[in-house]
Amino acid sequence: MQESLIDIKDIGRKYVIGTEVIHALKSVSLSIKKGEFVALMGPSGSGKSTLMNILGCLDTPTKGEYILNGTNVSHMSENQLADVRNKEIGFVFQTFNLLPRSTSLDNVALPLIYAGLKKKDRENRAQAALESVGLGTRVMHKPNELSGGQRQRVAVARALINNPSIILADEPTGNLDTKTSVEIMGLLEEIHSKGNTIILVTHEEDIAQHAHRIVRMRDGLIENDYVNTDIKSVSPRLQAIQESGNDFENIQ
Repeated sequence: MQESLIDIKDIGRKYVIGTEVIHALKSVSLSIKKGEFVALMGPSGSGKSTLMNILGCLDTPTKGEYILNGTNVSHMSENQLADVRNKEIGFVFQTFNLLPRSTSLDNVALPLIYAGLKKKDRENRAQAALESVGLGTRVMHKPNELSGGQRQRVAVARALINNPSIILADEPTGNLDTKTSVEIMGLLEEIHSKGNTIILVTHEEDIAQHAHRIVRMRDGLIENDYVNTDIKSVSPRLQAIQESGNDFENIQ
């Protein structure tokens, strides 16, 4: 049986704005196992973004319990949450969130500074991460010298650098054209095939169809949660694996 990586029980989150109380999340319970590829969907106001912030340890719940990789993170301090984020979660954002004056290498190596690694070790690992996403020749380029798809690949490499428990991708194709979106989803599929757990937050149906499980939210509650039986795969490398019967690592 697969081991649970995420367990949230009766999670609620309310915000007080003046005299108004807004219940962004009412009562949400969810379990995600290691190695799953889950799409989190919902319209504006559904609670999707609030749940993403809690799953990413960017916010804490008003009620309920969140167990991440065996640790209760529900009521941690900001410093404790920052430590968990650095060790356990790799983020990929719609707007890339890259430092504009830093090279691809320095952007990818940034989380390793907080992890306390020496400069040479940081650079070696960042180089390897960039090569793994097809950007081995772009390590000294700054974000304004890269295309949107290349910038997102840098962001993916940065997310992978600490070998996190979860890759949390928030609308990763939102700023990309259709062709580049397909390339990024193919990259995420390959990352998942290596055993990584991915939580994909999206409002696009065709993007969600790449996930193996879809969780839909509405009005601060989970509306439905089901296995996707019609997975949309776009990775040429994964297709080559399926046709050849070889292991992923042996396909170049």
